[in-house]
Amino acid sequence: MTSPVWHPFTQHGLGEAIPLVTHADGAAIHTADGARIVDAISSWWVTTHGHNHPRIAAAIADQAQRLDQIIFAGWTHEPAETLAQALVDLMPAPLAHVFYSDSGSTSVEVALKMALGYWANRGEPHDRILVMEHSYHGDTIGAMSVGARGVFTRSYTPLLFDVGTIPFPGADAQPTLDALEAQARAGAAALIVEPLVLGAGGMKFYAPEILTEMRAICARYGVLFIADEVMTGWGRTGTLLACKQARVVPDLLCLSKGLTGGAVPLAVTMATPEIFDAHYATDRARMFFHSSSYTANPIACAAANANLAIWRDEPVIARIDLLATRQADRLARIAAHPSVTGARRAGTIAAFEIGGGEGYLADIAPLLTRYARENNVLLRPLGDTVYVMPPYCIDEADLDAVYAMVEHFLDEASA
Repeated sequence: MTSPVWHPFTQHGLGEAIPLVTHADGAAIHTADGARIVDAISSWWVTTHGHNHPRIAAAIADQAQRLDQIIFAGWTHEPAETLAQALVDLMPAPLAHVFYSDSGSTSVEVALKMALGYWANRGEPHDRILVMEHSYHGDTIGAMSVGARGVFTRSYTPLLFDVGTIPFPGADAQPTLDALEAQARAGAAALIVEPLVLGAGGMKFYAPEILTEMRAICARYGVLFIADEVMTGWGRTGTLLACKQARVVPDLLCLSKGLTGGAVPLAVTMATPEIFDAHYATDRARMFFHSSSYTANPIACAAANANLAIWRDEPVIARIDLLATRQADRLARIAAHPSVTGARRAGTIAAFEIGGGEGYLADIAPLLTRYARENNVLLRPLGDTVYVMPPYCIDEADLDAVYAMVEHFLDEASA
C-alpha cells in the first residue's frame, strides 16, 4: 500500500526507499527491519546531545502531565519564564528580550518583522534587507526572500520581496565588505547572515574576522544586524554561538534546532532593548503583530530548560572539542582521496565536495544517500557537498563507520 505521506525535499517520482524508524538512542536510529543506523547529520542538524537524552525525555514527560498547551498572548507559564531568563543569562548582553516561535524559519520571519517594525515605529524609511550570496534561512516566504534564489525558490518567485545581496567572502573578502558598506550607507534596514557557516548553501565557511568587520560596518551606519544561528548555535562551530568567535553581538539573534537538544520544535528570536522599546507604547497599533497557536508551548519550553541544564551541568564543550578533534583526524585522511576536494571543518562540522561542482541537483547526492542507507548510515549530501555533523555523543567506532562508508563509496564510484 502506498503511503499518503508527502515527505519534504523528496521527489516521490523516483521511488526512493523511505525506511520506517521505530526508535532512537544516542547517535543511532533504529528501523522496523532491525537495522541500527548511525545518524551522521544529527537528523537534519537538530540533535546535539543524542537521541532520547534521558534528562530531556524526563522533562517532556513531566511537563506533559501538568500543562500541555496554553495561549501565550496575554498569558504565561513557568517553563517559558524560566527559559527566557536562562537564555538572557546565557546569551551575551544586551540581548534582553525573548520572543518565542516554532522553527528556524519562523524565528527568521520574526526577526525580519521586528527589524522593519523598529524602523516603522521610529518613523524612519528603512525597509531594505541585505543578505549574503548563497545563504539559506528557511522555507517560509520571508525566509525564502532573504535566501539564495535558485532551484529552492524558482516556483515561488512572485511571492518573494526584493533584497540587496552582498557577495560571499572568498579568498579576498574586500569585495564583500565594500558591497556591504555601499548598501549600508544607502540606508538599509538590516543585514541577516549565517555566522561563519552557510549551511544549506553548501557548508561554505568564512573567517570570524570577516564577521567582525561586517558587524562593525552595520554598527557604523545604523543597520540592524541579524544573526541566524539556527544551525550554527548550540556548539556546532565549537563555541556556544558562532558569533562568539568573532566577538560580536547581534541586534537580533535567531535560535532553534539545538534549543531543545533536537527533541521537539521550538525557536526564539532574541532582541536588544532598543528594538523592544521601539514597539513599546500605549498605542496598540505599535505592538508586535506576530504569533502562532503554539507560541511558547510548555512542553517544548520544558525540553529547552532541560537542554540548558545539560549545558550548565555537563562537560558539553569538552565533548564538542573531542568530536572536533576526531572529525579533523578523519577528514584529513579522506581529504587524500583523489575524488575529494575542498575538505574543511568548523568545530564539529566536516565538509568536502565530490565531483566537479554540479550543485544541489548533482546526481552524486541520491547515489550516496542510498549507499549510506544500505550501509547503515544516515547521510544526506547537499548536492555534491558531503558533510558529517553528528550528535556530540557519537563514539569513535560509529564515526569510523561513517567515514569508512564514504571511502568505500568513493572507491566503488571510481572503479
